[in-house]
Amino acid sequence: MKRIIMAAVLLLLTAIPALAANYVEPDEFKGWLESGKPVLIVDIQPAADFAAHHFKGAIETNAFPAKSDEEKQRLDKVLPLANASAAPLVVVCPRGLGGAKNAYTYLATKGVSEERMYILEDGIAGWPYPALFVTGR
Repeated sequence: MKRIIMAAVLLLLTAIPALAANYVEPDEFKGWLESGKPVLIVDIQPAADFAAHHFKGAIETNAFPAKSDEEKQRLDKVLPLANASAAPLVVVCPRGLGGAKNAYTYLATKGVSEERMYILEDGIAGWPYPALFVTGR
C-alpha cells in the first residue's frame, strides 16, 4: 500500500509543473495594451471568432484547441517573432482554458521562455473591455 501511495505522490509531483502556466489578468493586460507596451498576442480562436473580435495586432493562428499536430503546427508561424523579441507573449483563446494551455505548452517545447509567456485569464469570453476589440482581419 505504501508503494502505491508513494507512486501516486511522485506521479502527482512530476505532473504539477506540466500543468503550471502564467496567467495575466484582464486589468493588467488592458494596461499593457493602453500603454503601448510591446507584447506579442497569439490568438488561437477559430477563424470566425477571430473575425468577430480580437485585439489589435494579434497574430491569427486559428490553432484552437491546439490538440492535434496540425493545430499545433499552426502556432509555428509565431516562433520567428517570438524568438526575435523579448516582449511578453500572451496566448488568447475563447475561454483561457485547455486550448490556451495546449498552445502555451507547445510554444514552451519550441523554446519560448515561460518567464515571458502568459495566458489571458478567462480568454475572450471573460474580457470585460469589449471596446478594445477590433473586428475583421
